Amino acid sequence: MRVLLTGHQGYLGTVMAPVLAAAGHEVVGLDAGLFADCVLGPAPADPPGERVDLRDVTAEHVAGVDAVIHLAALSNDPLGSLAPELTYDINHHASVRLARLARDAGVRRFLYASTCSVYGASGGDDLVAEDAPLRPVTPYAESKVRVEDDLHALADGDFTPVFMRNATAFGYSPRLRADIVLNNLVGHALLSGEVLVLSDGTPWRPLVHAADIARAFTAALTAPREAVHDRAFNIGSEINNVTVAEIAEQVAEAVSGAKVVITGENGADPRSYRVDFSRFRAAVLDFDCEWTVKQGALELADAYRKHGLTREDFERRFTRLAVLRAATDAGTVDDTLRWRR
Repeated sequence: MRVLLTGHQGYLGTVMAPVLAAAGHEVVGLDAGLFADCVLGPAPADPPGERVDLRDVTAEHVAGVDAVIHLAALSNDPLGSLAPELTYDINHHASVRLARLARDAGVRRFLYASTCSVYGASGGDDLVAEDAPLRPVTPYAESKVRVEDDLHALADGDFTPVFMRNATAFGYSPRLRADIVLNNLVGHALLSGEVLVLSDGTPWRPLVHAADIARAFTAALTAPREAVHDRAFNIGSEINNVTVAEIAEQVAEAVSGAKVVITGENGADPRSYRVDFSRFRAAVLDFDCEWTVKQGALELADAYRKHGLTREDFERRFTRLAVLRAATDAGTVDDTLRWRR
């Protein structure tokens, strides 16, 4: 299968591309390249691809493609809140435009990277399934809900959108992200000796390893159409439904000598949800995740040590907001997050 992978030079795409290739797919990439240089360790071997802003995609980019895996986005809540209008322009409007181009070009399957953040204000301890009310509390999560709605309207007998609601990602990728919870806490623990939690530690977070996300998307590519057509799936594992305080304790176990410090200075976080992941297991060959939070913390600690993670790297090169601010301050990227020519 010829697969267009958007965001192939991002945190998830860098892990997913070789998994897709190993499964026998021909992978072509498309990425704006804003984070292509955010590499920790050896440079990854990217699939063939183009550096194209998502807002500039044309019919040529989807010609001859059997399936699209759409990862590219402004990819977390702080980044989305920085410029909400850009979040909707890129994450929502450009994504729907890509899907329309793909459908018109005869692409059969469109796997969309959504998020469990769509349940953002669910609260409580009950498991949240895909049919639960959606209560996004950030522009990032709201943009994902809008795309799901619009892709649902595009679904027909020839075009199958699938909504992959990923839990919060963790784990090592050659293109590291340090601004997601487990990756961040492990970095703080190694660099400062403290597992620093700024909230009160009580919110629930569902977590999933980047490699398990890659495996899930690869499985969804070839799953029977009737099992996945126009359906939403939570991607993760119930064992990785943990509170932020529990994540911190796992990190302290993985980083010898680190001490958990819960300051509570940011108060209670309204984003709290425990997630039911059984629908995807039932639909796609009893798929299940391989990585636990503890294993991920150990993997990250080993990778950070092995590749010599520094505080400068941690706070600047691998934090999305800092990377974009540095690029705009330097004039290489304009205020709309486009490369200056």
